[in-house]
Amino acid sequence: MTNSTPAGGMTFVEAMNRIPMRPFQWLIVATCMLILVSDGIDLQLLGIIAPLVMEDFGVDRSTFGLAMGAALVGFGLGSWAGGVIGDRLGRRYALAIAALVFSLATIGAGTSTGVWSMAFWRLIGGLGFGSAYANALTMASEWTSDKWRPITVSTLSVGTPIGGTIVGWLGPDLAAARGWDGTFTFFGFLTLTLVVIILVALRDSPSFLLSKGKDELARGHAAKVLDGDFELVAEEHKVSGTTGKAEGILDPSYMRLNIGIGIAFAAAALVAYSILSWSTTFLTAAGFTLAEAGNAVSIGGITSMVGSILVGAAMRQFGSKPVMVVIGAVLMVILVALAWAVEALPAVPSAQDKTIVTALVGASGAFFSAGIAGMYVIMAAGYPSSFRSTGIGLGILMSRIGAVGATALGGWLLDLGGESVVPFFAVLVASAVLILAAAIVVDRHVPPVTK
Repeated sequence: MTNSTPAGGMTFVEAMNRIPMRPFQWLIVATCMLILVSDGIDLQLLGIIAPLVMEDFGVDRSTFGLAMGAALVGFGLGSWAGGVIGDRLGRRYALAIAALVFSLATIGAGTSTGVWSMAFWRLIGGLGFGSAYANALTMASEWTSDKWRPITVSTLSVGTPIGGTIVGWLGPDLAAARGWDGTFTFFGFLTLTLVVIILVALRDSPSFLLSKGKDELARGHAAKVLDGDFELVAEEHKVSGTTGKAEGILDPSYMRLNIGIGIAFAAAALVAYSILSWSTTFLTAAGFTLAEAGNAVSIGGITSMVGSILVGAAMRQFGSKPVMVVIGAVLMVILVALAWAVEALPAVPSAQDKTIVTALVGASGAFFSAGIAGMYVIMAAGYPSSFRSTGIGLGILMSRIGAVGATALGGWLLDLGGESVVPFFAVLVASAVLILAAAIVVDRHVPPVTK
């Protein structure tokens, strides 16, 4: 671990490690999950009702892609900017601002009259989506003990996909009843209530407040979970070979963590978005029906949530370094096997052939999502409270770069291969190797939790 205990007191994390999780802590975690689920609902709403919007605007898919991609760009920028705001104003106010921004942007999207106005509102909404993600993970991580933090953070990372699943169920029916514009308005006002919930339920952690010199307020918040009179002190982190206070995320002591995080997030997101976005394309070209290809992608989505949750438990048991090495190595093997299986498909694939390919798509989903969630766990422990939101925001920004790369390059790589998927999967296998390498580059891993 990078934390140390200054003489004469203990850190808030060390105090939490001595007690079981209290109701207030679970309230914090539940509220953060609600924020991320709501984030996912608003973020993925346009994708669900896009056919109705395109028909109303009278545009084709390529033109409408501008609006579809705007939220992705905003998400990356918002995660970084929101992380900086969270480290300066506090996670609570940063989350309230983020929820206000993406809720109002969702309402605004319902007033769009064309692709450019929709793209504008989605870009603004993306700023809120990214900021909410970075600060919700940070907030929850700072209120949980070392024992529960890995599982909490990895589980919270599936909040946005859960929101996407919910809007996938409800969105089409609401659009049929209210129109696409009314659906945006409905969900926008619904998630606007988050602002009140955040201000009422959430409080900045004592760890963060102590790092800002707000000792009295930190003691008041700590009293919500700690019994007795604890002398709490700010965390100290190793800085350039010594112990003291890091000046910021660009401190040389965090260079290896920053580089490892950037490499792993960009690589894992490139694999994830390549598989989830382009599988239906290369599978239908290989003889799958659209329904069968869609089923494979759906299974990949389900296994990705399972992998995200389980990686936290694995890191708690074995530590983050060996787990990330295994994830990178196994993902590389799975992608090689998937490429070989697709390449070897006959003109008319058998049911067994399709089952094998579908299973491999599902297995890849479990491991690339475990890699992404695992890096969140590492960041939550590796960055100090004073700039933890910025650190997590950096990781999310790099993941958006990987996602944009997958969206932009995936089709080109498939076209380059013609009837072969080798160029496409060569890039994905190389990305898995980078995830493995990043696990070695990172020097601030989470150790296994001991009794």
